[in-house]
Amino acid sequence: MTIDVKRFARTTRTAEDAAREIGTDVARIVKSLVFIAESDPVIVLCSGQGRVDETLLAAALGTPTVRRATADEAKTLTGYAIGGVPPFAHATACRVFADRALLSFDEVWAAAGLPDAVFAIAPRDLVRISEATVVSLAG
Repeated sequence: MTIDVKRFARTTRTAEDAAREIGTDVARIVKSLVFIAESDPVIVLCSGQGRVDETLLAAALGTPTVRRATADEAKTLTGYAIGGVPPFAHATACRVFADRALLSFDEVWAAAGLPDAVFAIAPRDLVRISEATVVSLAG
C-alpha cells in the first residue's frame, strides 16, 4: 500500500485547520491523541469532531484511570509534536485504539508527522496498519 503525503502552505495542526486545507468535513480528520495509562503510552485515533471519553478508555485498558499526555510527553513518547502525531510509526511502542465511529467513513485524513502534512486512507487500512483495537471511545 502506498501512502501519498500531502503538504500545505498553512498548518494542519488542528482538526479544523486540516479540514479547511483539505476541503473536507472535520469529522473525516483523524486525531491521534496521546494518553498515559499508568506509565504506558496509548494512542487513540478518533474523528476530528469526537471527544475521547477517558472513562471508556480506562475501561478498555483495564486500568483505573488515564490522562492526556503533556506536549513534552507526547513528543518524547511518539517522536512527534502534538498536531503532527501520526497514527503509527511512533518512537516508543504504543497501544493504539481506534474509535469505532471512524469506520463509518470511506476515507479519512491523518497527520503525517509534521504540522502541515496529512495523508488520506481508508479507515480499515488505518486500523490494520496501526494495529489498532477498535472500540467505542468518543462522544
